[in-house]
Amino acid sequence: MVNETAAHVLVEENIVHSTFLDRDVIVDAYFPKDVKDPANLSLLLINDGQDLRRMPFSGILDDLIAKEEISQLICIGIHCGPERKMEYGVAATPDYMGRGAKAGEYTDFIFKELLPYLRTRYYLPYFREKSFAGFSLGGLSALDIVWNHPSEFTKCGVFSGSLWWRSASYKDDYDDDKHRIMHEEVKKGTYFPWLHFFFECGAGDESADRNKNGIIDVIDDTRDLISELKKIGYPKGNMKYLELPNGKHDVPTWASAFPDFLKWGWGKKENTPVRKRLSAGI
Repeated sequence: MVNETAAHVLVEENIVHSTFLDRDVIVDAYFPKDVKDPANLSLLLINDGQDLRRMPFSGILDDLIAKEEISQLICIGIHCGPERKMEYGVAATPDYMGRGAKAGEYTDFIFKELLPYLRTRYYLPYFREKSFAGFSLGGLSALDIVWNHPSEFTKCGVFSGSLWWRSASYKDDYDDDKHRIMHEEVKKGTYFPWLHFFFECGAGDESADRNKNGIIDVIDDTRDLISELKKIGYPKGNMKYLELPNGKHDVPTWASAFPDFLKWGWGKKENTPVRKRLSAGI
């Protein structure tokens, strides 16, 4: 399927067979029609790519390109499969219910099957920079992959992230300081000055408030993760937190936040060459 309804964006559906996942993966490519210099193209991978069609993402990207608000990038929407709760998660360990057990295989799919396919399909031997984003559980997956492969990425976008992902149930002496899996991953991590993180939460993402502090869990978990990043050296300038008062756990909310993410990461006025940014931070 090729959709050319947007003036500045071409959308192409690809089917990538994955040996690791034992399934065909639908992959939508959104890229600018007028590519001035392929060497300057950045890559943004997006989990739950099926949701991009519902935004519609092509219109969001088209508007930003038309207004020349972002630098050129190719966005790849990776559709989830029927085992989404097994393929997304934290590769190091499943959650207390065994979910996320195929997160390692999903990571292998990204690096050993998807990226080689994209380079071959679009004649791009390398990208200016690579980033990863996702929604809900897909956001957790994107964060886990970026966090554990810092040499491969520069940015991560987490929308309504499932940062509650835990190794113990609330009935089994659950402790925020011990059992939130991604938080524990971050605690063991290292500061890499080129990594930047964007977090979005909506005040209406959910109603759960496990510690009864008047703040819903998704906001608590996200703020706590940001605190853990700060503890290991990440400065405020490496992170952006967007909290939407009317935001919900749904596609329209993520669609409303996505332009902020794209302008934050690839805005022409703020963006500096990757090489200069890396050397300035080392």
